[in-house]
Amino acid sequence: MADVTDSTFDRDVVQRSKTIPVVVDLWAQWCGPCKQLTPILEKVVAETNGAVELAKVDIDANPAVAQAFKVQSIPAVYAMVDGQAVDGFMGAQGEAQVREFVARLVPAPAQSEVERLVAIGDEESLVAALKLEPDNPAAVTALAELLVSQGEVDTGLELLERIPESAETRRITALARTGGIGDDVEETLAELLATVKTDDEARRKFLDLLEVLGPDDPRSALWRRKLSAVLF
Repeated sequence: MADVTDSTFDRDVVQRSKTIPVVVDLWAQWCGPCKQLTPILEKVVAETNGAVELAKVDIDANPAVAQAFKVQSIPAVYAMVDGQAVDGFMGAQGEAQVREFVARLVPAPAQSEVERLVAIGDEESLVAALKLEPDNPAAVTALAELLVSQGEVDTGLELLERIPESAETRRITALARTGGIGDDVEETLAELLATVKTDDEARRKFLDLLEVLGPDDPRSALWRRKLSAVLF
């Protein structure tokens, strides 16, 4: 946060906004609504951890800035980006509205090189991602699943040992054990259901198939209910 004057406005707002978004708070000592709004602006901008800056301008002491914005009433708030006012509002606003206003200015986080390589998703890119970050969960699971699907099951499962167990690692492990699911998965589940109570291998395969289907597949919930009915 900076208190900006007519003489520092170009440096602290116009030029600075070419590097980082700047919120300009135009206020005055006699303005009651300003005293309500400014603390909200300070709080919300501070929460951006430096992604956005706040510049406060007392228009009574700095008439040139007020004239530049053609201020007719205060509080008046403007967002400066690349030396230009790109957004703004007048009058006191609640925290939710201020938060929404500031959020529009926060730059999207830059995609890391590992994220870029994972998004490409081929084996060469995933191997390169793991050279940069050997225990990156997204890269590990993506490459492990790719290897399992190519028949390199042991290599894929060994790769999963780099990261903690999760729903995704369990799904890939189940995929490795089952070889995937076909169009007749429900027929297979029905056959296994008949013996899951007494056959540990059948029960394990049944659960593996549900893991491969995943929680978002409506068939998973249906067959889990059927399993519970048989077992309990």
